[in-house]
Amino acid sequence: MTTRFGRIVSPALHAYHRAAKLARIGRWPLTIGVRIIVRDADARVLLVRHTYAPGWHFPGGAVDKREAAADAAVRELREEALIEAIAPPRLVGVYLSLTQNKSDHILFFEAGEWRPAAGKARPLEIAETGFFPADALPEGTTGATRRRLAELSGEAAQSAAW
Repeated sequence: MTTRFGRIVSPALHAYHRAAKLARIGRWPLTIGVRIIVRDADARVLLVRHTYAPGWHFPGGAVDKREAAADAAVRELREEALIEAIAPPRLVGVYLSLTQNKSDHILFFEAGEWRPAAGKARPLEIAETGFFPADALPEGTTGATRRRLAELSGEAAQSAAW
């Protein structure tokens, strides 16, 4: 099976992601996730493109059971982009997301100092990563990503909605 991004994904992996999504709808009425913004020396922002969802996003994902949100942000950053946060990230805000029939709270963090990490990013989850100027984001950058950047730059007031 080919995704809309042109990646080949096995039917079994596709079925797994779909079943997991359907299971969450009824069992987990409230979920907590994290996203994290990282800037390079040229003030470009790091974005990732997943194999299973459209658009460019900040790295992030679910907070695991018995895991602190800041630790989840650091873990997701390493897993998705091979970047290691040297210092604990700063909490920017807490947002409500009501997409996909879920009630999510997304904790948005900002990484300070970081360094590249050794290893290999999740090959089945991440289609592409890159650093982009905030005023020249790639086509398909999500609205939520654009809104967070506008809030951080002072161009928009902080919202409660993701």
